[in-house]
Amino acid sequence: MKTEKTLSPYNGYFAVACAIAAVVGIAFSLLYEQPIWVIVCFIILVFELKGLIIVSPNNAQVLLLFGKYTGTINENGLFWINPLLKRIGLSLKARNFESEKVKVNDKMGNPILISVILVWRIKDTFKASFEVNNYEQFVKVQTDSAVRKLAGSFPYDHFEDERASVTLSTNFDDINNALEKEIAERLEMAGIEVVEARIGYLAYAPEIAHSMLRRQQASAIVAARHKIVEGAVGMVESALKLLSEKQIINLDEERKAAMVSNLMVVLCGDRETQPIVNTGTLYQ
Repeated sequence: MKTEKTLSPYNGYFAVACAIAAVVGIAFSLLYEQPIWVIVCFIILVFELKGLIIVSPNNAQVLLLFGKYTGTINENGLFWINPLLKRIGLSLKARNFESEKVKVNDKMGNPILISVILVWRIKDTFKASFEVNNYEQFVKVQTDSAVRKLAGSFPYDHFEDERASVTLSTNFDDINNALEKEIAERLEMAGIEVVEARIGYLAYAPEIAHSMLRRQQASAIVAARHKIVEGAVGMVESALKLLSEKQIINLDEERKAAMVSNLMVVLCGDRETQPIVNTGTLYQ
């Protein structure tokens, strides 16, 4: 496989000086009625002007001579080249590409919507020009393919696969690194350098989004209740220990059970409690 060959062109300002000299030669030839020199100077003028080429910063010119690749000009400025060379201009600037939201299945088979933001630029002008038919379309298609492969390699979150070490919704750095590596491998044959690749949008597909949200809410409620019960048990244990140490009141096992039950109801309830004042004895 061929790669880019850097070409060092001639100084363009010397060609401009030659063109000016040709114009002066034409003027004098006309003045002294020398038609042959007029033709010669005119051919030189056309030859010099036709070969002038301007290369702007972060741009390149790929040169072909009768279909044969001769090299690429990466330098900036005014140059002169063989007028018979065909020129193909390429931009070396970094470009952004945001893919459309595509519906794919994650590792567990759940439909999700995902898109990617890609920053890329041309690294090898020969490959970009001749190894693929249309390098911009190639970038779009291969990026879409890489996103689909990535989404099918990892679960959306830990709710689906508790043993998964990497998920799409939590391990952003690992996912983005894997995505960047996958896209870079696919675009290498087109001479494209991947500057950055990251997930731009990620969500469950609409048909299951509501069910997944309810499941996540239920899991959050269970986890919160678990924390509340742990805290309540600790508070009850501390209260009983403090009452026993200070000998404020002596409770038998039955009254301890009743006190624990009441405290747990008060501490774990999700609504305000309504106190009941007992005007009798403790055992009434």
